[in-house]
Amino acid sequence: MAEYQKIEYRIGKDGKMTETVLEGASGEQCLDLTRDIEGCLGEVKERELLPEYHQEPETLVETQGQTQFIQQSN
Repeated sequence: MAEYQKIEYRIGKDGKMTETVLEGASGEQCLDLTRDIEGCLGEVKERELLPEYHQEPETLVETQGQTQFIQQSN
């Protein structure tokens, strides 16, 4: 998982909270990243997976001073 993750939380006037992983994770990593926080906040009533959820995680590889992003294959 990337060193930097960005999660946005919005609370509506009705008290409904929306959680969005903006950076630093994709796929199952998003669920892993937010699992503990969700447990503290309460029961998840609904989950909508964004298109980014279905992307393959990227691995950062540094070779000869160049940085490359490589798609991981399962």
